[in-house]
Amino acid sequence: MPSMPVHLPSVDALLRASITATLIDIHGRVAVTDAIRQELAVRRSAMLGLGGADDDTAILHAVKDCLDAAATASMRRVLNLTGTVIHTNLGRAPMAEVAADAMRDAALAPSNLEYDLASGKRGDRDSHVEDLICDLTGAEAATVVNNNAAAVLLVLSALARRKEVPVSRGELIEIGGSFRMPEIMASAGCKLVEVGTTNRTHASDFEAAIGPKTSLIMKVHMANYRIDGFVADVAERDLAAIAHAHDLPFVIDLGSGTLTDFTALGLPHEPTPQAAQANGADLVTFSGDKLLGGPQAGIICGRADLIKKLKKHPMKRALRLDKVTLAGLAATLQLYRDPDRLAARVPVLRMLTRSIDDIRVQAARLLPAFAKYLDGAATVTTQDCFSQVGSGSLPVDRLPSVALVVTPTTRRRGQGKAVERLAASFRALPLPVIGRLSDGALLFDLRCLDEADEPTLLGQLDGMAGADTARP
Repeated sequence: MPSMPVHLPSVDALLRASITATLIDIHGRVAVTDAIRQELAVRRSAMLGLGGADDDTAILHAVKDCLDAAATASMRRVLNLTGTVIHTNLGRAPMAEVAADAMRDAALAPSNLEYDLASGKRGDRDSHVEDLICDLTGAEAATVVNNNAAAVLLVLSALARRKEVPVSRGELIEIGGSFRMPEIMASAGCKLVEVGTTNRTHASDFEAAIGPKTSLIMKVHMANYRIDGFVADVAERDLAAIAHAHDLPFVIDLGSGTLTDFTALGLPHEPTPQAAQANGADLVTFSGDKLLGGPQAGIICGRADLIKKLKKHPMKRALRLDKVTLAGLAATLQLYRDPDRLAARVPVLRMLTRSIDDIRVQAARLLPAFAKYLDGAATVTTQDCFSQVGSGSLPVDRLPSVALVVTPTTRRRGQGKAVERLAASFRALPLPVIGRLSDGALLFDLRCLDEADEPTLLGQLDGMAGADTARP
């Protein structure tokens, strides 16, 4: 049977349509023309052998949908209701507004990034945060790089290349994303010397490991795991004494790191760079975007002569921070100069210190809207639960919280797929809501839900309640 002719409008005709002018104003003529050609090609292929014609308006609406989808940023804001406060996959710590404002200002205009306004000569970009770090930690000097893994890599590359570094076997950490301490040492060109055993390491083990090629002694904070039972390690003061007796630097990698006393905030103890240096550390490395609550950064502080070596190392340039990140880090560090208001002004600390009573009140407010949205598809109840800090911080310490528990109203055999569909429906909302799956239910831990976000969350649920497109 012969193919019927395909009747489609021309590209020029569609470009002259009134609706197209708006699309061109938003997306540009080139993008709109390409989208029209692609849509016509798809429809031409689908109509071959069938004949008929297609409506111009329908074609242009399809073109608009295609252009809007292409113009939508892949990175979107989400609501983190997983129960993991510092969630690596969801961007770790949310920053304070003053830090975000500082980053925006730095991005929009020239700045004195590496320019000394007083002398009119070239300056050091680290100067915008170094004094702040030193004031807060008591260090002689400081430098910053793009994350804590980079900080460790720079220290080892600058101070231990072609030399040996003793580390306790119990501290040979893996933090995920292929970051393993033995591999980092190999990448830095130094030789790892494993000391002691996995569960017990003694001062005598370190003494025996030191030789003519030893460059420094390193202690790694077990940030994302704990070893309990028949265990022993060497105290920081004792390790510092051993290192200094052999004229070696003593380096402590804190991982997450914090600049405030967590116990004063009612949280579990977390080591600080201040305490590490008081115990004899010559250099301390820690993160800027975890417990500190700032942008992604790695901070190194300690002895001025060692920091000078790090700054002169060629790798420092490859790992340095850009102006936007420096501005956000500086603004975050400024908040730590006012400890009385710190927990209220740093979002991650506000979430970690949030009271269980406050979360219970919020759960009661939200329950009716969730029940209405899911009427007939699932039951919604509240349940006490535990949040975790996340990103390798305080791994065995959990925080009491409250969750909305969404359970599909389906037979047990199909419950697994039903709860996955529920989770997908919440991820598909205009402001995606991310929870966690547990025992055949979808849990929304409310610890990280700011009260200011409630109207947006409730508004999108109310607008979709009962709509077929909203139902799981």
